[in-house]
Amino acid sequence: MSIRLPHPVFDAKSGSGGGLGKLPEWDLTDLYASPEAPELARDMDWLDGACASFAGDYEGKLATLDAKGMLDCIHRYEKIESIAGRIMSFAGLRYYQNTMDGGRAKFMSDCQDKITDFTTPLVFFSLEFNRIEDEAYTALFSANANIARYKPVFDRMRALKPHQLSDELERYLHDASVVGASAWNKLFDETMAGLEFTVEGEEEPLSLEATLNLLSEPERPRREAAAQALAGVFEKNIKLFARVHNTLAKEKEIDDRWRKMPTPQTSRHLANHVEPEVVEALRNAVVAAYPRLSHRYYLLKAKWMGLDRLQVWDRNAPLPVEEKKTVKWEAARETVLSAYGNFAPEMAEIAVPFFDNGWIDAGVKPGKAPGAFAHPTVTDVHPYVMLNYLGKQRDVMTLAHELGHGVHQVLAAPQGEMLSSTPLTLAETASVFGEMLTFRALLAAAKDKNERKTLLAGKVEDMINTVVRQIAFYDFECKLHAARRAGELTPEDIGALWMSVQAESLGPAFDFMPGYETFWSYIPHFVHTPFYVYAYAFGDGLVNALYAAYEEGLPDFQAKYFDMLKAGGSKHHKELLAPFGLDASDPAFWLKGLNMIAGMIDELEAMEG
Repeated sequence: MSIRLPHPVFDAKSGSGGGLGKLPEWDLTDLYASPEAPELARDMDWLDGACASFAGDYEGKLATLDAKGMLDCIHRYEKIESIAGRIMSFAGLRYYQNTMDGGRAKFMSDCQDKITDFTTPLVFFSLEFNRIEDEAYTALFSANANIARYKPVFDRMRALKPHQLSDELERYLHDASVVGASAWNKLFDETMAGLEFTVEGEEEPLSLEATLNLLSEPERPRREAAAQALAGVFEKNIKLFARVHNTLAKEKEIDDRWRKMPTPQTSRHLANHVEPEVVEALRNAVVAAYPRLSHRYYLLKAKWMGLDRLQVWDRNAPLPVEEKKTVKWEAARETVLSAYGNFAPEMAEIAVPFFDNGWIDAGVKPGKAPGAFAHPTVTDVHPYVMLNYLGKQRDVMTLAHELGHGVHQVLAAPQGEMLSSTPLTLAETASVFGEMLTFRALLAAAKDKNERKTLLAGKVEDMINTVVRQIAFYDFECKLHAARRAGELTPEDIGALWMSVQAESLGPAFDFMPGYETFWSYIPHFVHTPFYVYAYAFGDGLVNALYAAYEEGLPDFQAKYFDMLKAGGSKHHKELLAPFGLDASDPAFWLKGLNMIAGMIDELEAMEG
């Protein structure tokens, strides 16, 4: 059983947000009122009994069940997933609000320990299910529409059949999971949240999030000071981060070897329900496009900035013509809701409760996890969105992105616990589409050439970060896991792998400061979800193709789009994209999205004439 935890990728005290207006904080009472809530204790007791009785009723008997009996079994399993997911969502969200709070960390670990113990008797379910003969399996899930709707879940489960181990080994691995990768994940999160960066010119030490934010400030000395501070702190902790990566990569190698996974990436492809050749086509198309995308754009940016060479602290710098402004929270809300509503009123209506009902935690606070995410919790509650909002234009786009996830999760929830969750490749569709809607609305409202230029450049940079940078990250992970199979990696070894993909992807405009070889250490996806990163590029390419169909006036586009989101994880990407005339398995598909980025760079180049 897999329980969905929140995934993490100046001091706004009491939600004030300084000059940003009142920033919302989570109200987690829709899950539980507090860690001491009697409802939580009740659910924990229920879960203990429900797991034991489920195993008692079904272990050794799955192959004997008729369609009605199997449907009853599935419904009971879903209920267990729902209660366990509610508890862990509550514990995880509280923890990410303040990862430095020992009480919150202990509460989450204790919940995880208990639920792991409770659910150990359920390990038999997938193993035994995969031993049902193919003919009987097909007949069972063809019996009626009520059980047939669950077939996509079990098709994905059966794809893992060649890689499952003995029942005893699977139980052991389930029990040991709390002291394996999840323990290293927590060490990484708590270490990152506790880091402080002394930046020249800043009055007090800053958090990681606040220091990274300085890299997009207009003053070049501030950006350089932030980059130097990041490099200094990463270097001091680099042995710990290397140990985390070495251990997790070795653990994965052992697991993959025992499960006969042909490559380190195979398990991610299976989880994403995407064919390896589709991912390879995406990766190859993006790498081939580096010269006409990132290389070309950054040479153009260097010219705008009056520099012969860019330094790494210039990568996300605003353009010289860009007005420095802070976007207050209410303005960000209006911008995103208006863009959503202009596309489809229903989309804005779904998004409003996130703002009004305590479903967003927006402020930057001590101990809070860096980055942003949307967590679906369970299908009978609602998602929660985490941001670290600092009033930059990019923060507005992050809000649009995470709200897109939230809308998707709300629409997919009626599918139920087992069918609502989408593979990572499709999970990024609504989020990136939400960004595109917001960008297009801002671009249409641009008051002059300079504002249009800065908006276009910002979007190009976001797309480069989403496509080029994430594929470079994917290549880095591929190299790291391959190298780890040959032996322990020193921090210098990992740094060399990092620099090889950075130089290739960013191109000839850049010089790389001493210390930049440590910047792999803060990327959470490498730790939490190996090979996650290509999903961002997949989602961006898919959305660009979808948006082109929308602009071309595809009939009933909005209805088709909502149907796609409502499907959750119930359909394969081929089936979901067919109504739009798109096919991600066609290598030419990826060129549509890459050509959209190239077209924006063309327009920026034309502005120089």
